[in-house]
Amino acid sequence: MKFKMIDKLILSTLIISKFAVASNFKPGTYIGSAPGYKDNIQVEVKVNSKKIESVKIVKHDESPLISDVALQRIPAEVVEYQSLGVDEVAGATATSKGVIAAITRALRAAGGDLNTLRKKVVTNTVKENREYNADVIVVGGGGAGLAAAVSAHQNGATVLVLEKMPRVGGNTLIAGSAYNAVDPKRQKPLGIEDSVDLHYKHTFEGGDKLGKPVLIKTFVENSYPGIEWLESLGMGFKDEIFTVLGALYPRSHKPEKPLGTGFIGTYEDYISKNKGITVLTDTKVEDLILENGRVVGVKALGRKENIVAKAKNGVVIATGGFGANVELRQHYNSKLTKDIPTTNHPGATGEVMFMAAEKAAANLVGLQYIQLLPMGDPINGSLSGNIEGSVEDRIFVNKSGKRFVAEDERRDVMTNALFEQEDAYMWTIVDAHTYPTEQGKNNFNETIEDLVKKGRAFKGETVEELATKIKVDPVVLKDTIDKFNVAVENKTDEFGRKLFANKLDKAPFYAGPRVPTVHHTMGGVEINEKTQVLDKAGNPIPGLFAAGEVTGGLHGSNRLGGNALAEITVFGKIAGEEAAKNK
Repeated sequence: MKFKMIDKLILSTLIISKFAVASNFKPGTYIGSAPGYKDNIQVEVKVNSKKIESVKIVKHDESPLISDVALQRIPAEVVEYQSLGVDEVAGATATSKGVIAAITRALRAAGGDLNTLRKKVVTNTVKENREYNADVIVVGGGGAGLAAAVSAHQNGATVLVLEKMPRVGGNTLIAGSAYNAVDPKRQKPLGIEDSVDLHYKHTFEGGDKLGKPVLIKTFVENSYPGIEWLESLGMGFKDEIFTVLGALYPRSHKPEKPLGTGFIGTYEDYISKNKGITVLTDTKVEDLILENGRVVGVKALGRKENIVAKAKNGVVIATGGFGANVELRQHYNSKLTKDIPTTNHPGATGEVMFMAAEKAAANLVGLQYIQLLPMGDPINGSLSGNIEGSVEDRIFVNKSGKRFVAEDERRDVMTNALFEQEDAYMWTIVDAHTYPTEQGKNNFNETIEDLVKKGRAFKGETVEELATKIKVDPVVLKDTIDKFNVAVENKTDEFGRKLFANKLDKAPFYAGPRVPTVHHTMGGVEINEKTQVLDKAGNPIPGLFAAGEVTGGLHGSNRLGGNALAEITVFGKIAGEEAAKNK
């Protein structure tokens, strides 16, 4: 990796709050505690009479990788700027607020002047104009981007990854982790008959036959090799095969590590052990560089650098979708009101996709196809707190305690049915088949015991007790579950459900509240099976590749649950290979 400093542009070096600290601290070490995203965060703050000497996080239960930047950056900046007025870390807002609140409580105990300490830090720092050169530039450090980076490096390329958020990971890091692939080695011992042709059929028909056949074929044929590739990099998958929400069939794989931490951690481990991949976070790409019709680099803005990055072989766009961009969502689907939350991280805003269209004439397809899930947390729209395990072992009931849809249906079908229920609100009902012990965990590494303690789920030793706790008529809920159990016996259901496993008959019983939430944007830049970005005439744009949710054309009008993590692996890997050899 080569880079050079071109010059320094001196703006100013004024830091407003750096020396604005009240100097009446009582010297000593103080402990502060405040709620973070998952639980209390505890800090240790050491002060002398005039300044904050150190801030240490001494206890927390925040999510690995997701909260790391906030836990590291905020304490360091509080000390550097001698102020509480530091910025929160995007993508880890709850953790950031918790850290700042805990430090505030410690400084209050130390006698600090909080009004002065809370003054906003304003910095105008030295900006360096810097040029980077690499064989391959990857825009976006989520699952698709890091897959492309690792793959390109394995194919002999030097790589520069530019990520606008403070950390890599994107939506992959907070995903439910299910990965669809036909896998006889794991499926046959469980009595599951599957085939690549069936996966193709489900994906094609599940998207209303609007997906590009060549992309679907490439996807289903390479999904299991994608697992093998990840395993070769050190990632572990459990032998369990299940059906994730909206997958339509039991071919979903579960990583050994929670959420998407297994994917991102595996890539980060590879990058840390191999020279030739540079990752820059807090770096927003603002323009593409073209020469004679070929994409040869990007311009970007970092925290301390104005960057010009040149790619010898190719540029890979892997910036994700636009599920967190309310204005764009409403533009392409007027039914999506502002109050509908999203599972997406705040960086999923779509600007690079439009940059590719405007600057490089990339064709955009399927932007109107925006997927919602019926599985959002009622408070923040995230997938955390979701108590379901496999599709086969749970039901949905509305506020009246009645089922209203086949729970193994497509995601759009289930969500549309939920919108028709009172307050678009439902309860997921499971029993001890899903949680044999109270230490059983969901896909977000949360125990059912902890969710119940926090009021995010409810428990009853009988169906009637559970109904009372969720304010549903016990007679109605009992009748609903009794009818479902008969359906399990007969393998036939009034709503047309096809996937069954256990009856809901093993105490204790659990319920978790859920609402609709925006989850995935199926549209984006059009690509071919080599991940080359296409123009409106269907021709590849020289030097430009794309992978992941920033692309369109694979899923049609509806994405099957479990296909996204497979998609970003398959096409991220292909994009890296193709860009590396594009000389």
